[in-house]
Amino acid sequence: MTNVAPTILSTVSSQFVDDWLAALRALCPEAQMVSLLSRSGLNAETRSPNGRVTLDQIVCLYQLAAVETGDEMMGLWSRPVRPRALQHLLTTVREATSLPSALYRFSTFWNLLLDDYQFDLDDTDSTLTLSLNPQTDAPVQRFGHMLILKLAHGLMSWLAGHEVPVKAVDFAFDRPDFNQDYAIIFPAPFQFGQPATAISFSPKALGPVQARSTSDLYRFLQNAPRDWIFTSSREHTQSLRVRTYLAQTGWDAATLTQTASAMHMTPRTLIRRLQADGTSFQAIKDALRRDIAIRDLQAGRKSVEAIAHDVGFSSAANFHRAFQRWTGSTPNSYRRTNI
Repeated sequence: MTNVAPTILSTVSSQFVDDWLAALRALCPEAQMVSLLSRSGLNAETRSPNGRVTLDQIVCLYQLAAVETGDEMMGLWSRPVRPRALQHLLTTVREATSLPSALYRFSTFWNLLLDDYQFDLDDTDSTLTLSLNPQTDAPVQRFGHMLILKLAHGLMSWLAGHEVPVKAVDFAFDRPDFNQDYAIIFPAPFQFGQPATAISFSPKALGPVQARSTSDLYRFLQNAPRDWIFTSSREHTQSLRVRTYLAQTGWDAATLTQTASAMHMTPRTLIRRLQADGTSFQAIKDALRRDIAIRDLQAGRKSVEAIAHDVGFSSAANFHRAFQRWTGSTPNSYRRTNI
């Protein structure tokens, strides 16, 4: 099996971006919306209930929409975030002398721009928590809440020079059907249905800030959100540890028994820990197979038969059935609409 970076390879469900697309539709004429989706590779099959969205597609749509709508938060908040606002944010936080100070600067910056929410920063000996508190009764924008917390985490990681550990993430909306997608985004336990959306850090885990040049700043903006929206952590949940192991071994060793042995636990213990993450061994294995297949189908260099073999299927027919179950599309149809 190819050694891959499991979380970067990961995809999210089409429902994960539904709130974002709804915000964009309210902001864009229909012709512009069609053009944005087409240029981002978000075709009808990708947006079907079983469709999957890749990191490349999210990055492409973000970079196009943030420029062409004139709103760097793309309709996710009641007030538009005008061009160059994020550049000013980076200029502000890179002058911070500590990561808590950077998070404070982040909160005060957004409190000048947002009407419908205000950030509060609670700093104790054991926990540093940034919470997003509503000022109106407007419905929660799930993608917007995720994105602004990830921007805070991404900026802190940029200043630290590595992905900063996260203690916990809370969301002020009910657990969605696609809740497992959040494990790809946040390197921490997360809860839904909480009083406020928030991200927490352990002060003891926060190191010093690194000096960042103007060229570093422009590189962060140019790459956004590629470098920070999907977590690069492999250790924050048992499910990602299993995914990492499966991605680095052969399919002949990709059994529950051998995986549990590699992790120095019994199969029953591994099953229980995966259940605590809301998943199962087979679901993780199938998700990895699906995401490898999606990558290779989009690349267009391998035959469907070769891809079937690479992801551990004994026949192309079995792979066809599994891929259609995973995505709602056949491999050949997916390839035609995504190359």
